Amino acid sequence: MRRLITLCRVVAVGLAISIGMVSVSQAAEIVWRMATKQPAESNEGKAFQRFADKVAEFSNGRIEVKVFPNEQLGKTEAVLEQIQAGTVHLYPEGSSYLAKWVDDIKYSSAPFMFESREHWANFMRSDLFTGWLREIESKAGVTLLGDPAAYMRGPYRVMVTKKPWSSLSEMQDVKLRMHPNQLAADVWTHLGAEVRTLGWTEVYSSIKQGIVEAVNSPVGLVESMKFYEVAPHIIRHNEYPQGIGFIMNAKAYNELPDDLKDAVIRAYDAGGAYSVELSDATLADQLTRMKAKGVTYSEPDLSDFHASMAEFYRERELKGELPAGFLDAVEATRPN
Repeated sequence: MRRLITLCRVVAVGLAISIGMVSVSQAAEIVWRMATKQPAESNEGKAFQRFADKVAEFSNGRIEVKVFPNEQLGKTEAVLEQIQAGTVHLYPEGSSYLAKWVDDIKYSSAPFMFESREHWANFMRSDLFTGWLREIESKAGVTLLGDPAAYMRGPYRVMVTKKPWSSLSEMQDVKLRMHPNQLAADVWTHLGAEVRTLGWTEVYSSIKQGIVEAVNSPVGLVESMKFYEVAPHIIRHNEYPQGIGFIMNAKAYNELPDDLKDAVIRAYDAGGAYSVELSDATLADQLTRMKAKGVTYSEPDLSDFHASMAEFYRERELKGELPAGFLDAVEATRPN
């Protein structure tokens, strides 16, 4: 009996060692950390996870992307510092956050400037925009992965608010949460809002507590963030077309061998296609569910917004405050 027990122990130890060796042999050569703001169950969260899964698939397990949703690794400023340091490798967010290093790039999200998503996507591939990216990489070692228009965010922007409005005059003095972007703050202050800068994950509690009463958001994130529970009016204003740029540590990507670079790009494209698919498939259902809970949805005439913003940009141009070549690039990238 003792010999049998001893034999069993030997077999068990050997099996454990074998399993350990298999685990080691299957461990990824490279592990990247991706920080995100969005819940894992949101459309964006699902698209980010699809990207991570496809990286593992296309690299045959040589690269693993670990996704940290809901600002687990910190808010935007902290994450951008980690991206630059290389302790976080990817941060899917609006490219205007790169204004930390080149201020002009904030105009890639210039409110009420682009006539359509196609127009905006063309601009994002322009020589002006790619030149800004080269400058950022030179200064900070940070860039964007892939086509910055590939991932759908939106598919359009809305204001989620406690106080409904149907015109610019009715919107005046709304306490509006704003992300840390001076151009956006200047625009909405010009339009008459009372702007307050807050973190994305602070929005729900801030509206509930009365710190703010409205937030601009991609419509596709309103349900997953539960904003409608504290601000039951959704107003489509098409502030600007949006995508999700994968802000990236350039060194981490540039040091990959060509086959792994290809795997990451293929995974990026697959995740982008999935984000569009999810957006198209789920938006109508999201709005239906929210309306059933008492939420109102409206699409007001925005001509007064556009007239006010035309004045805003004319003033900036006269003062020399627009980036050199910006209006020319906007005009040159209009769809035929």
